[in-house]
Amino acid sequence: MTEKEKAAQGLIYDANYDKELVEERIRAKDILWEYNQVQPSKLKKRKKLLKGLLGKTGKEFLIEQPFYCDYGYNIEIGENFYSNHNLVILDGARVIIGDNVFVAPNVSIYTAGHPLDVERRNKGWEYARPVTIGNHVWIGGGVTILPGVTIGEGSTIGAGSVVNKDIPAGVLAAGNPCKVIKEITEEEKLRYGKK
Repeated sequence: MTEKEKAAQGLIYDANYDKELVEERIRAKDILWEYNQVQPSKLKKRKKLLKGLLGKTGKEFLIEQPFYCDYGYNIEIGENFYSNHNLVILDGARVIIGDNVFVAPNVSIYTAGHPLDVERRNKGWEYARPVTIGNHVWIGGGVTILPGVTIGEGSTIGAGSVVNKDIPAGVLAAGNPCKVIKEITEEEKLRYGKK
């Protein structure tokens, strides 16, 4: 079994010294270097580069520069995805993001973790757990999402949160560690509907 196959199955794998994975990360970094240097007004070129890097995209999406990831092919973004500056996705495992998701600046999504014992960690071993973000989610500035987390549809994650466990649908959650603050009610939905 290759190290890439181990990662896909959620097993401990050699992320730092496996030739195939190192080459795939370098390929992604080369594409991202070009993407991050493209003039911001060249939207078609930017979109073409990301479509060649990411595993799946909707027709309409925008990721503001700079953007960083490990492999790209493990990332799926839905329709009408928007991310502000400095999105970092460490995609050793799948990162599936739904439709109409909005991401504020300086958000980090991590699928990778490392053994706590020094010996295995120093060998370059890690594990990767998928992250899933449902439709209609808003992620506030400076949020960190840790391996294995699912964020339910229609939820909002407050700025600066560290999301280390699943968040249900339809809630406002915030904090370190992130926890549910309140359910998003019908009244809340109407609050910002009037000008």
